[in-house]
Amino acid sequence: MRAILPGKPQARLQALCTTEWEGLRLVVYISGNGLMIFSGPHDLVQTIYHEDDEGLVAVAIDEHSGKIATANSYEVLIYRPYGKEDGLLKWSLQCTIPRSPQEPADVTLSWGTDGELLIGSTSLRLFQTANEELEIWRRALSKPTRIAEFSCDADLIASTGHYDRLVKLWRRQSYGADDTRFDFSYLPHPTAVTAIHWRRPHTRVQASEHVLYSVCADYKIRIWAAMDQHRVQGLQLWAEIDMQDSVQPRQLNSKVHSQDRFAFIIDSQDFSRTTAAILKEAAKLQAANVESKEQHALEHLAEIAKSNPEICVVLDRHGHMSAWGLENVGCKARKPTDIFNVAHVENFDVGFLNSAGHIDHNTILASFCRSQPDAPFVLLAHHLDGRIEWLGCRLDELFAPFPQQKRIRQKILWTGHDGPIKRIVRSASGKAVMSRTNDNEALIWTQGFGGSDLGLTRRCSLRCPEHIHRSWLLQEGNFAVNLHHASISLWDARLSPATQVGHVPFDIEGHPICLVQLPKPHLDIKTIHIATITSKKSGILWEIQLPEGSDYQPEVRRPSPPSLKYVCAFELDIDDNIAFMLPIDPAGSAMWTSSSLDTFSKDIAISYSQDGRLRAWTAAIDSDETAVKWLVTSTVETGIKDPSLASASSIRKTALVDGSMTGLTIWDMRSGQLEHSVQYTELELIRDLDWSSTPDDQAILAVGFPHQVVMLAQMRYDYLNAGAAWAPIRSINIKDSTPHPIGDSTWLGSGNLLIGSGNQLFIYDKSVDPSNNTISGLALPEHKHGKPDLFDLITILNGPLPLFHPQFISQCILAGKVDQAQKILQGLCKALKFFTDGDTLDNFVSLSPDIFTVEAQTLNGGTLDYRARYGDADDETKPHIEEVAASLNETLSQLSIPQLSSQEQMHLADMIDCVSTVIKHQRSMDENATRYLLFFRQHMIRKSQTPPKRAGITHREIAWAYHSDSQDILVDLTSRQFQNRMLWADARDCGLFMWINDVNALRAQLETIARNEYAKTDEKNPIDCSLYYLALRKKNVLVGLWRMAAWNREQASTQRLLSNNFQEARWKTAALKNAYALLGKRRFEYAAAFFLLAGNLQDAVNVCLHHIRDLQLAVAIARVYEGDDGSVLRLLLTDKVLPQAALEGDRWLATWAFWMLGKRDLALRCLISPIHTLLDTLKSPKMQARSYLANDPALVVLYKQLRGRTLQTLKGASRISPKEEWDFVIQNARLYDRMGCDLLALDLVRNWEFLLQPKEVPSQTQRPPDPRKMLRRRSSLVVDDLSNPKSPTGMKAGLGKPPPQKVFEEPEANSLLDNFGF
Repeated sequence: MRAILPGKPQARLQALCTTEWEGLRLVVYISGNGLMIFSGPHDLVQTIYHEDDEGLVAVAIDEHSGKIATANSYEVLIYRPYGKEDGLLKWSLQCTIPRSPQEPADVTLSWGTDGELLIGSTSLRLFQTANEELEIWRRALSKPTRIAEFSCDADLIASTGHYDRLVKLWRRQSYGADDTRFDFSYLPHPTAVTAIHWRRPHTRVQASEHVLYSVCADYKIRIWAAMDQHRVQGLQLWAEIDMQDSVQPRQLNSKVHSQDRFAFIIDSQDFSRTTAAILKEAAKLQAANVESKEQHALEHLAEIAKSNPEICVVLDRHGHMSAWGLENVGCKARKPTDIFNVAHVENFDVGFLNSAGHIDHNTILASFCRSQPDAPFVLLAHHLDGRIEWLGCRLDELFAPFPQQKRIRQKILWTGHDGPIKRIVRSASGKAVMSRTNDNEALIWTQGFGGSDLGLTRRCSLRCPEHIHRSWLLQEGNFAVNLHHASISLWDARLSPATQVGHVPFDIEGHPICLVQLPKPHLDIKTIHIATITSKKSGILWEIQLPEGSDYQPEVRRPSPPSLKYVCAFELDIDDNIAFMLPIDPAGSAMWTSSSLDTFSKDIAISYSQDGRLRAWTAAIDSDETAVKWLVTSTVETGIKDPSLASASSIRKTALVDGSMTGLTIWDMRSGQLEHSVQYTELELIRDLDWSSTPDDQAILAVGFPHQVVMLAQMRYDYLNAGAAWAPIRSINIKDSTPHPIGDSTWLGSGNLLIGSGNQLFIYDKSVDPSNNTISGLALPEHKHGKPDLFDLITILNGPLPLFHPQFISQCILAGKVDQAQKILQGLCKALKFFTDGDTLDNFVSLSPDIFTVEAQTLNGGTLDYRARYGDADDETKPHIEEVAASLNETLSQLSIPQLSSQEQMHLADMIDCVSTVIKHQRSMDENATRYLLFFRQHMIRKSQTPPKRAGITHREIAWAYHSDSQDILVDLTSRQFQNRMLWADARDCGLFMWINDVNALRAQLETIARNEYAKTDEKNPIDCSLYYLALRKKNVLVGLWRMAAWNREQASTQRLLSNNFQEARWKTAALKNAYALLGKRRFEYAAAFFLLAGNLQDAVNVCLHHIRDLQLAVAIARVYEGDDGSVLRLLLTDKVLPQAALEGDRWLATWAFWMLGKRDLALRCLISPIHTLLDTLKSPKMQARSYLANDPALVVLYKQLRGRTLQTLKGASRISPKEEWDFVIQNARLYDRMGCDLLALDLVRNWEFLLQPKEVPSQTQRPPDPRKMLRRRSSLVVDDLSNPKSPTGMKAGLGKPPPQKVFEEPEANSLLDNFGF
């Protein structure tokens, strides 16, 4: 926490108190119905709120027990401390003492010894509170007391009433709870007594020598002491100090003169102890040969401290200070030297005393000393206008006999509200905020300047007679607009208090729900337009004219007064109703827009309906400024019913809270995709949402709960690991500081977070502790583990990636840039050759960005870069990729790369191994096989290191392998990965039976798996392989295996059953009965085998889907049992796979299923269009389908590859409008950018080629145009699948060729073109 504004102190004489208890300095004051306890200027120990809203009037703290007493108009509350031994000091309520209803609200409190508490009002009452409250003495008074205070040993009580010239001195006659008696005498004064102070004893001898200081309205300080113990009057006047004569300007003709005087006493106890500490520190500096510039001031202070004097300091409002030393106070024969001048200073900078002499500007001073070397002397200034200043200095600087620039410095200013804060509104830049309470009292704050510890400075107060519904700040808090239920008002806040300068009533249908400033094409601070929108979609526009230049000279009243006038009314043109509408959180951006009104204009408001429809709005005022036009820039269907809260940022991110106030979602309004979804517990209700942004437009969201705020930051998109797009980076809990729930919060322009709770404002800075549990799990580079700035941390989490980051290398492989990935590894190897810890590493490893944007010659998605594939003469001088990989992995095990976390560096080592493997096999496979092999290899490495997060590879890798022409090599490599003993779990892990196209190869693989399943255990159980052999229709093999399973108790019955002819209805029924019986025993796989035995493939597939929950097993059985043309497979794909893909938004699964069905046009279109729009289904997709994970940027690579592969895909591409394709490309460029791969985004938009559109639309009688004419580059490899449609097995692109050879042979140069199908 950087600073705290704990609340407005009460304008009471006893609103502030301080004492030292058990070595701990405590400062306590009251604000509203709250009690604030501090142990230092920035150290809030506890805030205690009274149960009702009754304001507190007095507070006192006991220096012996640490108890705190406070009072309101009807009771006195006593709190006792606990937990100090455990380091968790808090106070809890011990008891309450009721007050008489006839007593006035004002009361005085004073602690004695042994838990005695004196309560003064119309009577003096003394209570013993050690165990339970017990009244031990009472004395009625002729008039209510104003001050009543115990002496330090509790033998005497000094009291006085309002405007009383007499101080009544009460002397204790007896002790004990049963017989406590006091007698009294009077200390007469010529005028009303305004303040008293008992001297704190320096020694035990002084404890019995009572000294009382009294201050009168005649500007004199009187010192009373017990010079004669035998006189009836307990104390006698010892001396007087005339404050008017003490402070006189040295210039006789000085025009600056003030009658007001202020005084405070430094007791000899504090003065002597602090002086000794200062001199001891100075002696150490001299012993270390450190020259002290203030040696003269130290000598002066040491001379003063020789006699242990009391110090009386007198001030006026114009920087004059006079300090007097009091020696031998109480001696019968006072000498003239017993009162001596310590210092007389002009230009004493005490700005807090420069106010006019109004009653609200009076100040009460209190001083103490503490063991702080920088400022051991502390002066507390309680201003009755609602401020407490903590000022500190060194005594040698305070009393230095020569001119000083800054004798005393402000450490903190405590101020704020006296009621609970309801709402905080910030200006567009965040440099000014307005905090508002329930009683329509507002304070306008501006950010502190010059590196001050104060986060905010109170600018002015605003008291509105009407209920404030909405507020808006203009010109950095110089002016404020308040929207009421039936009117709007403009306030001038340049001087305090703010004054109303404009008021316009209105009558409109519905109740106002939004107040928003309209942007203008040019920055005009004089003319501002502001509008309100109601629940009935109606609105009113007003114009505000402000004086120019008021930002810089707020104290100057300009001749042109500000004005507010009505402009026009308007209606929002939408069909459904608006549940709520709110302005966009500007998050530091300027309020301006383009001259044209279109979807590229800046959003200014967001609305949501009851059914969860989000709309972003912009507006523009016409040229003559008499009308306004509104436009919906984007619409998002969230599916969230009855939202309770929403907030939107200027970078088009919107947070939405569901009706239960526990579910939070974050949406990208530009793309309409869901970026984050989290469900909190019922004990954590979301109350507030606030947006901020970093200088490079990275978003931060503060989610407010009743007692804590969680900050969420943008993370890079991570499609390969399905990483979260938002993550909590900081959690702020205010329970330790205050029990009051959070009222509101907002971001300041500097990145600090302002939280309003009760009547307090907490300011939290941007620093983040990396060791806390919130961000310890995030991938942070180790060199940043100091105390990073919040903005720096977000740049690390969501900024551009270095080229050698594993995610960037992965995306290079997906984009077909294998050669560039190899160059990155070579550049990294070279850069790390002489790298040591502490060095900086170039993010580009000395590579030119142009290598990523040079367009390669491609044909149907396959790169024809022969140098990269078959080598070049220059490659002989470069180290081999295996040597590079070995060298890099050795280096990475010894060094820490600054830009990578330890986890990312480990992933980089794995990625280097995978890329090395891919490049080694690159010449023998196509790009799709390369993509599959990379991520399959990466998955297997991570699986061996840690438990995998998912069961196997994703449908993305399956799609790459499915569209590969090198499947025989992939099958061989994947089989080797499992030592040629692949089980079904392994086959499912690599998606084998979804991407193999050749059904014969598919059956051969399943037979291999059947043999391996049978032999995986020593007992060789035929049950393990029954499903696979029956899917292959090889019942006889299964019979033979059962013949050898003599150990199995089911052998005899199973052999008898299998020996029958299952073409007969009788045995089919028997097999079905066994299948259902096995389902009841939850032996699902064996049940599916018996369904196959009965010839019921559909039921076997259903068991695999619904009971085993294995889609790949269902697909494998259907394909092997009846081929790719089978009705069961088509039904499975149509009724199960495609609806599942639509619900989950899995475009990879959808394009695979459409291609298997022979619907290649839809296989292409589903990569761009929402899947559910291509199906005959009424089910709305799940929230998961709206996630950003459904829009993988690798889809654009597959789209470009498939678009020109066949006539069907070209036909599908023709049904995609150019705007849809444009949006698709731009969206994927944004996704690359959000992933940190800016160079790949640049390459995409620079080298993308759109299809040629037909110039004329053919009539019904004409033949449709040849789709191949849409290609900008003519190719003879476009497969004609329109004239002679093939089965799904033969509809694989390029499958008109003979099946690939099972043993790969290195091609010769003569056969190069043959390998590409020419």
